[in-house]
Amino acid sequence: MSTTTQQTLVPLCDLAAQYAAIGDELHAAIDDVLASQRFIMGPQVGRLEETIAQACGTDHAIGCSSGSDALLLALMALELEPDDEVITTPFTFFATAGAIARLGARPVFVDILPETFCIDPAAVQAAVGPRTRAILPVHLFGQCAAMDAINQVAARHDLAVIEDAAQAILATDRGRAAGSLGTAGCFSFFPSKNLGATGDGGMVVTSDDRLAQRMRTLRVHGAEKKYFHEHVGANLRLDTLHAAVLLAKWPHLPDWNLRRNHAATTYRRLIEDSPIAQHVVLPHSRPDAGHVYNQFVVRVPDRDRIAAGLKDKGISTAIYYPLPLHLQECFRELGYSKGSLPNSEQAADEVLALPIFPELTLQQQESVVDGLVDLLT
Repeated sequence: MSTTTQQTLVPLCDLAAQYAAIGDELHAAIDDVLASQRFIMGPQVGRLEETIAQACGTDHAIGCSSGSDALLLALMALELEPDDEVITTPFTFFATAGAIARLGARPVFVDILPETFCIDPAAVQAAVGPRTRAILPVHLFGQCAAMDAINQVAARHDLAVIEDAAQAILATDRGRAAGSLGTAGCFSFFPSKNLGATGDGGMVVTSDDRLAQRMRTLRVHGAEKKYFHEHVGANLRLDTLHAAVLLAKWPHLPDWNLRRNHAATTYRRLIEDSPIAQHVVLPHSRPDAGHVYNQFVVRVPDRDRIAAGLKDKGISTAIYYPLPLHLQECFRELGYSKGSLPNSEQAADEVLALPIFPELTLQQQESVVDGLVDLLT
């Protein structure tokens, strides 16, 4: 443990450090697009789609405008009808359930497993009803949900499975890539993700030929031929500039994920060897899953005080997520109340995301843990 008295300013995510390392590559990729002036559906979009489909082991990848729109696009392709039900988790970013509600369908929230924060397959089974059309698990914080059990439920009831893999690109479950484990998988390229664009971007992967063709049509206002519309779609395309940046970053992603895992191992060692080991619940890493640590989320007592104290020390943290979706005002009509989903509610009160990014230094991690020790002892 470091004994230095000078605090190191530790950001939650340092994109400037990433840019400093590969800025020339990014500029070259952007310059290629500027020279071509092919800003909409340029060749880089297709190349990125082929690259990610191959990495995921799927037949298709469909670039789109954001991770939120990836979920929307996949659900639109299922042709959900009003009052159809989609079972999902309340402990996730709003887009997971927002995409369901925007299509007039009903989110059915079930509780999480407290160890992984991912949806509980037994709760999914118990929630299946006559209007259920799909299951939408979330691979939270970079770790896959228990997909074998979820797929067994889906197979018993003939349900689609749409993976929210926004935080989990190149994560694995029993050796299989996130996104390839269900009917379709949805990725986000928000700048802070492990693979981030220079703005919003997303991707859906699938091996279902019919769904893939429908999504390709829906992302361009439902037209297979320009100005002739078979469906009511939307403008959900991935910009060429973003695709070019993502292609430039792609070769670095395996190493970045390894470095995130190394940082996670270092946090475990530092915390387990400290006086606060009994006060901090470390993230559970499933032995049969390959974690990519988009976030490193611990549980701590008196979480809000700890977060404020670390902020005072120049250490950034985040709370994912302070109010589970079943208690959000916009979902009040669904009939949930406090106490309905206790594991999700307890997580919302206790979780704290510590800084993690590929360029995180040992000195920065020691400063984070030293700060926790000061506040918890």
